[in-house]
Amino acid sequence: MHGRAGRGKVPGQRGRVNAAVEPVRIEVVRNIADVAAADWNGLRGTQCPFLRHEFLLALEETGCVAPASGWTPCHLLLRDQAGRLLGALPLYSKTSSYGEFVFDWAWADAYRRAGLRYFPKLVSAVPFTPATSPRLLHAAGQEPEPVGLALLSGATELARQIEASSVHVLFPTAAETTLLSRAGFMARKDCQFHWANRGYADFDAFLGEFTAEKRKKAKRERRRVAEAGISFVRLSGGEIDATLWKKLMPLYASSFWRRGREPYLNEAFFTRVSAALPENVLAIVAMLRGEPVATALCFRSADTLYGRYWGSEGDYHSLHFETCYYQGIEYCIEKGLRTFEPGTQGEHKISRGFVPTETHSAHWLSHPQFARAIDQYLDRERAHIDEYMESASGHVPYRKGSG
Repeated sequence: MHGRAGRGKVPGQRGRVNAAVEPVRIEVVRNIADVAAADWNGLRGTQCPFLRHEFLLALEETGCVAPASGWTPCHLLLRDQAGRLLGALPLYSKTSSYGEFVFDWAWADAYRRAGLRYFPKLVSAVPFTPATSPRLLHAAGQEPEPVGLALLSGATELARQIEASSVHVLFPTAAETTLLSRAGFMARKDCQFHWANRGYADFDAFLGEFTAEKRKKAKRERRRVAEAGISFVRLSGGEIDATLWKKLMPLYASSFWRRGREPYLNEAFFTRVSAALPENVLAIVAMLRGEPVATALCFRSADTLYGRYWGSEGDYHSLHFETCYYQGIEYCIEKGLRTFEPGTQGEHKISRGFVPTETHSAHWLSHPQFARAIDQYLDRERAHIDEYMESASGHVPYRKGSG
């Protein structure tokens, strides 16, 4: 890439977006700091906390996102000739598949066995964050479709330039998935378990929609935690001081250490992002004898709670369910949030009120033979996911006809 340090242009990426702002150009920026925060945050789609300039900047400037962690920023910007920002695509060059939550290890292995390089690859995602949110960001007054197509064309052109094997767009919105298919990306489907607020007055009203057996089980789980002497505080980012963060970090890290992994994020990231986005950060903290024994670290938007990380110092009966699920549901009801996304996997979420929900990703591979083979595989995988979701839906705890 040529141009100023940290920036570059994708040759040939010019064309029409809106008639009033043509021609356009694509730029590559290696640091989100090279984009004015007001310009980035003015794009449609950045209302989600994970797409805020402050969040992405904190990832980069605390070293969580860097070549050493396998994530090298190469964000795409769409500008008009006057330099006005028309759209953007958060984008990273990857040297592994860690921290993505859309699994392509078998694809990488197939490339290796064929004597081909799968890495680097380009990934449009929020690092370490399996949450559905916009990827193809556009300015007010711009039509999302032409902006999105221009950004996707820029991404595939960049892949060719740097000899990346592929471009992957992870956890886009359903509307973006349709556009990605039009742009030649292969659609992939997966399943998470989300909770929907049906206008509940309180937690008891929510449990009132359960079958008697499931309602009794949920109440018993909550009672066991209370009988252990554990209480809870729910704190926004602005209410968490440096002393408490130091106590929460070992709890957060414990879930990674148990699996022999280093935590994705560090204390510097959490302290920085909670100061920059205080109303978007929520820590649910379990307290025993005045000290934290477990935490669920969450983020929130105007209508959605995102459960991200959990950890505890010991084994307490039902504490995981209370901290990660029931406390979050109660918070959503109190604050009027519509949706609770508690993260990936976990069929145990179903019996606690979370229902199977489609998630999406989209994939472009430069190698035509591998693209055809993977496209056929994805056809079979989508059918399997549909069957799985139908089966899982039969195990939800709600009474027939409720909601």
